[in-house]
Parts: sequence; structure tokens; C-alpha cells
Amino acid sequence: MEGKKRREEIAEQLKTTQKPISATKFAQQFSVSRQIIVGDIALMRAAGLEIKATARGYLLQEKRQGKLSKIAVQHGANQTNEELNLIVENGGEIVDVIVEHDIYGELTGNLQIKTPGDIAAFMKKYQQSKVSLLSALTNGIHLHTIAYEKDEDLVAIKAALAQAKILYQE
Repeated sequence: MEGKKRREEIAEQLKTTQKPISATKFAQQFSVSRQIIVGDIALMRAAGLEIKATARGYLLQEKRQGKLSKIAVQHGANQTNEELNLIVENGGEIVDVIVEHDIYGELTGNLQIKTPGDIAAFMKKYQQSKVSLLSALTNGIHLHTIAYEKDEDLVAIKAALAQAKILYQE
């Protein structure tokens, strides 16, 4: 299949899905290498398509309804599952994780974690990958962009994280 046609089909699939689609899945579908798909995504982004890479695959950038806020947290890798669950249980979506790097500046990882199932998938991938979390670069200190509907949700999220001693406080 010609690259232009493949990219059109990838864009169409991304427009009609709510769940991330991995480069590996696209590669299998189009009988090309994963690297070809990564290149296709780069070309599509350069052409103006807003594609996010998450830990579970690619998604089109969606226009958000509701509110966004950044919260600062600090914890070890052993509290990651607890942190994510506290945010989701209290009405939040974890949009991303942000750390400040001495050389590169702000590094952001797209998460898009909305449900307990998303948390389970993230944790499984993390545990199987044997890689470090971004927060390992900053002694556990990191930010999350949180999407939520009501101000009370953000208050509840911060209270739950503070109670678990995860909310960053000087």
C-alpha cells in the first residue's frame, strides 16, 4: 500500500476510535514495520493532524470539556497505582505527567487515564516493561494535568492525595 493511502486510513481510524491504537497494531494491519508507522505519524503531525502518543498508543487530540488543573505530587514508584486510583475515584482524568529535566526542560508524557481499566493497563505495561517512570528523574516530584467537571472534584482529589501523603507540600 502506498504511504499516502496508508496515512489516510490511519487518520480515519484515529477519528473513529475512543481507545488508543498502537503502532504495532497499525504495522500488523498494513504489513509494514512499526518504524514505518512511527514515520507516518510524524508526517501526519507535520501536516497538522493533532495526534497524541500515549503509553497505550495513538489518539487524536480531543477538544476538552470541563476544567483542567495541574497538581504537584511526590511519591515513589510503589505508590503510583494508589495515586492514579485516588485521582480517578474522585472524579479526575489524568491527562499527562510532567517533570522538569536539567537538560531538556519540561518533559511531558501523555497518559489519558480515565477509568480503573486504564489504570490497570498502564500499571501492567509499566510492570512488564521494566523501565523507570519519568518521576524517577526528579526524586518522585512531578506534575499531573487533571481534567475534571466540578470544582468539588479537584478539592476531593487534592484532599485524598494529601491524606495519602502524595500531594507535594513543602
